[in-house]
Amino acid sequence: MNAPTMRAIGVREPGGPSALQLVELPVPEPGPGEIRVRVRAAAVNPTDTVYRQLGPAPEEGLDPPWIPGMELAGTVDAVGHGTPWSVGDRVMAIVMPRRPQGGAYAEQVVVPADAAAAVPEGIGDAEASTLPMNGLTVVSALAHLALPPGAVLGVTGAAGAVGGYAIELGRAAGLTVVADASAADEELVTSLGADVVVRSSRDPREEVAAFRAAVPGGVDGLIDAAVLDAGALGIVRDGGALATVRFWDGPTERGIRVHPVRVRDHLHDGAGIARLADLVVRGRLTLRLAGTVPAAEAASAHERLEAGGVRGRLVLTF
Repeated sequence: MNAPTMRAIGVREPGGPSALQLVELPVPEPGPGEIRVRVRAAAVNPTDTVYRQLGPAPEEGLDPPWIPGMELAGTVDAVGHGTPWSVGDRVMAIVMPRRPQGGAYAEQVVVPADAAAAVPEGIGDAEASTLPMNGLTVVSALAHLALPPGAVLGVTGAAGAVGGYAIELGRAAGLTVVADASAADEELVTSLGADVVVRSSRDPREEVAAFRAAVPGGVDGLIDAAVLDAGALGIVRDGGALATVRFWDGPTERGIRVHPVRVRDHLHDGAGIARLADLVVRGRLTLRLAGTVPAAEAASAHERLEAGGVRGRLVLTF
């Protein structure tokens, strides 16, 4: 008797969007403390495009096909021993693709039970899939910055998914938020709650000048969702703090603390996802779905993301 199989989107050789292929894999089984999710939606993130382009490091010892994706939503269809979930529960979850089982781009994905949170009534799977990894990225960044209420939080890349969450979660923490935006995105960034909007620029020097014109002494802390890295230091005051999202950790200057946000540190933070979901229900956090794409057309989603200008998240549907 043949073992059951499922569809997934995998990469056999690193490359461009066309490297994404529809593959067939054995259906995974949950072990103790794990659940299996019948995935309905998997968000498409910049980290997925990097994984597609580079593949795993040799020392990770992962055989192809490599399955990208770090956040998903769907319905529990199997449970391991000792989990609080039941078959039929709607959940969203964070998952690490750099493991033998791969990531979220698959019809059925096994995750630790504590990596999941319930999807509230009234929220669709596609919208829910945009919350776990992106939301926890900002939660982690704010925890590292450790700014007191009333402090000034800067946000670069504010019109993007992480940047938008940074604005709203910063405001929820009682911070004054100064965020960047292009002319086309100024209304969006203002609507998300930024107290001050400055003009964004691809030139880090112009970006620094715009923030310094609004906050001459520099912001107390910065979430660098635009991935300016060293180019963002000039936005921050002496002795302030910078949270980076692509592992950049210095060298720094003027006593600025640099904190690379590592989402892998939050792979068991289903409780944190649940807190974020509560903010969504209460209207404090906005889920922004840029559009859905059938999983078999994942290459087109990656092409659109890499072309720039996507506001919110594209989501693969299974």
